[in-house]
Amino acid sequence: MRQIPVYLFTGFLEAGKTKFIQETLEDPRFNQGERTLLLLCEEGEEEYDPSRFSGKNVFVQTIEDEQDLQAPALEAMLKAHRAERVLVEYNGMWLLDSLYQHMPENWAVAQEFMFCDANTFLTYNANMRQLVYDKLKSCELVVFNRCKPEVDKMEFHKVVRAANRRCDIAYEAPDGAVTYDDIQDPLPFDLDAPVTDIKDEDYALFYADLSEDFSKYDGKTLRYKGMVVKSPRLADDCFVFGRQLMTCCVNDIQFTGLICRWPEAAKLNKGQWVTVTAKVELKWHKGYGKKGPVLMAERIEAAQPPAQTVATFY
Repeated sequence: MRQIPVYLFTGFLEAGKTKFIQETLEDPRFNQGERTLLLLCEEGEEEYDPSRFSGKNVFVQTIEDEQDLQAPALEAMLKAHRAERVLVEYNGMWLLDSLYQHMPENWAVAQEFMFCDANTFLTYNANMRQLVYDKLKSCELVVFNRCKPEVDKMEFHKVVRAANRRCDIAYEAPDGAVTYDDIQDPLPFDLDAPVTDIKDEDYALFYADLSEDFSKYDGKTLRYKGMVVKSPRLADDCFVFGRQLMTCCVNDIQFTGLICRWPEAAKLNKGQWVTVTAKVELKWHKGYGKKGPVLMAERIEAAQPPAQTVATFY
């Protein structure tokens, strides 16, 4: 089955999606004659001008209701226009899961971009954090349009990096000049120290960084506070050590943790807060069912719960 590349453009109304897509389809370097299905999931003030597209190979289809994002309907649109690829201008008020869960099996997102109005982004983030996080978490590039010189880019940077540590960030000034984010994100703990102390408030960042690159932590000795979780799948000398973590809102709180080995693990109580000093060994463990970071505990001490029991990025 031939794979269909999907180019996904997200963001809220009047964020600049239409203008970018219009310019992209006018560019012969991108639009070289491939039959293209353009799905419009929202309509703003700016409208498309198909007469300026590079060729007559773009077929526009409007999706007015989120419930219309169903694989059979999408496949029928693709077949009707004999399209070879798909561009989606997504509705900022719809969660991306609606699209990802219902895309035809052979549709694959090739690139995902998010567009934001620099004048309204922080307000959206304060009032609709879940929708903002939903668009940030998987995008490859975030573009802040209408970015005036006096804008505090650090505020944007922190919001983006709390959701996505890998994507590029671009700032487009009112005159069209584009600069890219080059703010460095040093970790708030020293991985080169004999023992790396991780503060309670830094757990979320630590866990996200560890999840991105296990090898960075292999052989390091860490000390941090967490909760004991027991599992019948683990041997008596093992438990899961970690914390509840909220990435976006209360609906997505989940326990995150690592396998920890300790000869006296059986004496620990489920739900007990402890401070663990342990060396990380990257190896296969049946608790993961694959290779992963295992904490080889050197010392475990009883501890009081942190002031904020649920770890967050902000």
